Amino acid sequence: MGSIRVGTSGWSYASWRGDFYPKGLVQRRELAYLAERLSTVEVNGSFYALQRPSTYHRWRDETPDDFVLAVKGSRFITHLKRLRDVEDGLARFFGSGVLDLGPKLGPVLWQLPASMSYDAALMGSFYRLLPEGVRHVVEPRHRSFCVGEAFAQMREHGIGCVVSDSPGRWPMVEVVTSDVVHVRLHGHTELYASGYAPRSLDRWAEKCRRWAGRADVFVYFDNDARGRAPHDAVALRKRLDG
Repeated sequence: MGSIRVGTSGWSYASWRGDFYPKGLVQRRELAYLAERLSTVEVNGSFYALQRPSTYHRWRDETPDDFVLAVKGSRFITHLKRLRDVEDGLARFFGSGVLDLGPKLGPVLWQLPASMSYDAALMGSFYRLLPEGVRHVVEPRHRSFCVGEAFAQMREHGIGCVVSDSPGRWPMVEVVTSDVVHVRLHGHTELYASGYAPRSLDRWAEKCRRWAGRADVFVYFDNDARGRAPHDAVALRKRLDG
């Protein structure tokens, strides 16, 4: 059986303070507080800008030994360069301290633009540039990726296909293409905002158990706009622990 880890997409949100985070908790302690209650987190800041090595070192050192940080790939690579001519961008991204997370480094997430359709040659060239020894997952947001050829190509290169729940905004596929299943829950009925009902959490727990028969499972709640993400993550983890 594979492992199942549950966390949130990011952790530094004003609306969580005084709610999930107790009043008076200093901001620099928020990651440590979250890491005591969940088993993983998705780093979102790396999508918008390169982080410093010292930042990755701090995150590594202030979380428990068995905690895992997934890291979101740079939008410079995915959205600005659109995966073309990205050798230098990849070198800068992985040289910024990502690999210094060591055994705490989880999947590296490559979120593609919704306007990017499937191009077998482009995806193949991108996959071949990705460093080995790191688990990579791709979140396609164009329906053209929902074909056997795209999934077979991911399997060939050991790339995980993200399970993305986005209230009908983007396609959701539940195809296992590597030894990792990376789930992003963007909102039950309203993108980035609505919480997940108990019955929905029950269904996601069952899916996680099923996937764990074939892969390690990472689940991240991205419904943070109204502060639901950490509460839903804790609720799902309790279901799985139970």
